[in-house]
Amino acid sequence: MSIFDQLSLSGKCALVTGAGSEVGIGFASAIFLGELGARITIASTTARIEERVAQLHARGISAVGFVGDLTDPQSAQELVQASRAAHGPVDILVNNAGMTSRAVAGEPESGSAHLLTPAAFRLSLSRNLESAFLVSRQVLPDMIRGGNGRIINIASVTGPAMAMRGEAAYAAAKAGLVGLTRSMALDYAGHGITVNAVAPGWIASSSQTEGERLEGHLVPVGRSGRVDEIASAVAWLASPSAAYLTGQCLIIDGGNSIAEQRAR
Repeated sequence: MSIFDQLSLSGKCALVTGAGSEVGIGFASAIFLGELGARITIASTTARIEERVAQLHARGISAVGFVGDLTDPQSAQELVQASRAAHGPVDILVNNAGMTSRAVAGEPESGSAHLLTPAAFRLSLSRNLESAFLVSRQVLPDMIRGGNGRIINIASVTGPAMAMRGEAAYAAAKAGLVGLTRSMALDYAGHGITVNAVAPGWIASSSQTEGERLEGHLVPVGRSGRVDEIASAVAWLASPSAAYLTGQCLIIDGGNSIAEQRAR
């Protein structure tokens, strides 16, 4: 098998959640997977997903969009049904949905543990952890029947490897996502299914704050990462060449999590 065959996703169906932002890891991953030959379904909570679908079409990529709240089990089921109807069973799932700093009834979701309400804490767990579980459980039966599959969960260094002040709920959710990754990897390895996580550090996405941008300059490589640098890892994990790697969390953070010394 040639190196190109090892990377080809021709004939595969890929589902990417959290792909509404034009400058985001989800959409960048959809582009990489599509250009390697996969048919793409992308999902978001807003109708802007149709703009992303149009951009994929302009690249010659077969794609459909879905709008829904993936913290709702029914919506997760409908997403997978829509993807199956458009492209066939899902071969590759990228669980990218989830973010920080939304509010519940005016209550901040970010904060130290004693400042968070139970409702805000549960919302973060639901969006950043449970949504991945809900979509994964919908695609796994088809993957088991097919004897092959790739699930890539977009975690974070926050939680699995490091911590950020005032993000107790987000850190707990992302650490839980890595635990879910390892559990599923073990349960489904015998079915030819691999499950891995990618843990980005500071990334120059559309949601990056000014404070996060400044933090990015302090990492060993001296800058924030680009969304395509995360998407390239996602694409490799989805490819045939990554068939022997499962249950792992790949940290992509410019060396930030290995640096003890911060003074220059």
